[in-house]
Amino acid sequence: MKLPHTPENSPADVKKAWEYADTRDVIDAVFKYNKKYLHWEELKRRDLPVDPLYVWILMKTFRERDMKYITFDDLQLKYNLLDDFLENLHFLDKSAAGNISSGLDSLPHDRDQFIINSLMEEAIASSQIEGAAVTRTIAKKMLREKRKPATKDERMILNNYITMKKITQIKDEDLTPELILQIHKTITRDTLEDPKDEGRFRDNNDIRVFDFRGNILHTPPDFASVEGLIKKLCAFANNDDGQFIHPVIKGIILHFLIGYIHPFNDGNGRCARSIFYWYMLRKDYWLFEYMAVSRAIKDTKGQYNRAYQYTESDENDLTYFISYNLAAVKTAVDNIQKYIEKKQGESKQALTILQRSEGLSLRQAEIIKSLIKKPDKPITIKEIVETYRVAYATARNDLFHLEKLGYLTKQKSGKEYIFIFRGLKE
Repeated sequence: MKLPHTPENSPADVKKAWEYADTRDVIDAVFKYNKKYLHWEELKRRDLPVDPLYVWILMKTFRERDMKYITFDDLQLKYNLLDDFLENLHFLDKSAAGNISSGLDSLPHDRDQFIINSLMEEAIASSQIEGAAVTRTIAKKMLREKRKPATKDERMILNNYITMKKITQIKDEDLTPELILQIHKTITRDTLEDPKDEGRFRDNNDIRVFDFRGNILHTPPDFASVEGLIKKLCAFANNDDGQFIHPVIKGIILHFLIGYIHPFNDGNGRCARSIFYWYMLRKDYWLFEYMAVSRAIKDTKGQYNRAYQYTESDENDLTYFISYNLAAVKTAVDNIQKYIEKKQGESKQALTILQRSEGLSLRQAEIIKSLIKKPDKPITIKEIVETYRVAYATARNDLFHLEKLGYLTKQKSGKEYIFIFRGLKE
């Protein structure tokens, strides 16, 4: 099975399509399905008043009126700014950051805790997209306790986490081929079949992108052109060249281009999502530090793959890919807002515990609150250090104090203590 390329229209087909241009139900269908920006593969399955081909020809004609074009090497890219794009972009520019900021200000936590949590979520989900078979619970426990990874999949998650933290530190640097190689080396360390491929562009044309049935979806450019294409990608990322592209859309285009070039033998998807994250932070979209966009992508991976597929098969029309990714970003924003609302509720619960108990700090009340949710789960000093971003001595004092007050039971496990919740005091 090949990519579902859109039909090649003969002059006779175009002439016939325009005969329907004054037909009300046909034009209604054209505008209806252009608003949804359906691909040919989706359109041809709809119940239409005439042959889908003629509706498609008219849809494409109207799309071309407002199309924006980008030339990248020999690749002609294009996209439409749909109404829902503008709505989502306006929301990100005007409302999302303010809503998240005020939500965080209402909580008694350090913002760093939220950043760490989102970096974990992003690292885990980005790895799971690429097949890492590790649950969120196990992965987060590994990261919080700073445990060495026991499997290649766990190593993949740890690498992603280290990479995400690194990107927050290099967000003001220009993108260079060397920086991309450095990101790739960090993200793939000890996870590739050939360790020599870490931080190295591919030197062959053996790579193909397949769907889950084994069908070829994408054949990347010749390996000899990779280095040159990456240099052009960096120039595109670092400069505007007089052509304004909204930063979020440009970040999505960079994401697409890494996938298109496929500069590495493995790790291209993780690298592409990391570059997108870097670009958003570079452009001062600090709210992305609090979001896990890859989690939204993981939950809709089939749509993610089709967005790539539809773009390439319809004359490199990026509208499909932009539409999908903006929806994923909106989902990520919604998720963090729901998370903040949940934490606000939990903080109220912690304050109630604090009011009922003597000798507890707010953080200690938060620890009890977390144990109420999972009363059978033991907790360690290292977990407190990582979760609340406090010194080891502070975390130790918290747990020992809660044990002294009768909330916890202390047990020895190897060289460290584990603490088990005993329940609330009457």
